[in-house]
Amino acid sequence: MRIGTIDFGPQPVFLAPMEDVTDIGFRLLCKRYGASMVYTEFVSAEALVRDVKSTVQKLTISDEERPVGIQIYGRDTDAMVEAARMVEAAGPDVIDLNFGCPVKKVAGKGAGAGMLQNIPKMLDITRQVVQAVKLPVTVKTRLGWNAEQLVITTLAEQLQDCGIQALTIHGRTRAQMYTGQADWTLIGEVKRNPRIHIPIIGNGDITSPETARQAFERYGVDAIMVGRATFGAPWIFKEIRNVLDENDEGALSFDQKLDILEELLRINVERIDEQRGIIHTRRHLAATPIFKGIPNFRPTRIAMLRATHMDELLQILEQTRQLLGNGSADESHETNTITHASSN
Repeated sequence: MRIGTIDFGPQPVFLAPMEDVTDIGFRLLCKRYGASMVYTEFVSAEALVRDVKSTVQKLTISDEERPVGIQIYGRDTDAMVEAARMVEAAGPDVIDLNFGCPVKKVAGKGAGAGMLQNIPKMLDITRQVVQAVKLPVTVKTRLGWNAEQLVITTLAEQLQDCGIQALTIHGRTRAQMYTGQADWTLIGEVKRNPRIHIPIIGNGDITSPETARQAFERYGVDAIMVGRATFGAPWIFKEIRNVLDENDEGALSFDQKLDILEELLRINVERIDEQRGIIHTRRHLAATPIFKGIPNFRPTRIAMLRATHMDELLQILEQTRQLLGNGSADESHETNTITHASSN
């Protein structure tokens, strides 16, 4: 699979752009463990144009994480074009347009998935951004605004005609937010359309190596994108690649996974500061699958999420390691499957 001049090889697996999650430290870990491409947190075009410091900082990328995409969102065409030019100057490999974020503060203002209610505007923004930059421009969107407005099969062709070089489809509507099951049948329909010649990237409910394999085999997508299943588990890319590539490498041990989370903590503290670095790491500690299935773990979890100093938090993590013994944690992993969700 290729986007522009980038050759990803067969069945690439991408890290989805996620606010307050895909910062540079987390991206580097995901890249290390097999992500084919990573994306920054999504960037507000309006804030970027206004030179808001916290937004400009999101453009910081590293050569170690390439190929890397920077994703922007907004509802104003001029701001999106200007922001795209600023992003291009930051030197990513891909510029992605976010027409899929469902949260109220974005979609409710007409940006992100809100653009699904104004398709002509979406197409105008896409067309003008493509014309304004030399980098490959891609789009991420959803099936439609709601179950009564499933526009993706027509929209995919329209976006392709605007000049984008790949399309990521999240298999839910905006109305679904992140509830229910992702419906991959329409993603597969877009991919099978003989008029579609750009890569189609599937997104939604990729939670395990098995669901990743099913996405490629059942729906024929060119690539998949993994989102929430990466929380506290950047090694999921290694697990997926082992299955896709039919590698016989064994799974990482509990100790190895705990080492990765401790490294993420240190990276965040060094990158930001102790207080905010710990807060930034809590999402991953709360969501990581390595602590699931451990009896009577709740008091330890509470202490872990209340810790305010790195040494204190590291001590709790190390005590957990010693309590469980080397590699003796009984991790509980559910095998999920991608299923067809009713669009009625």
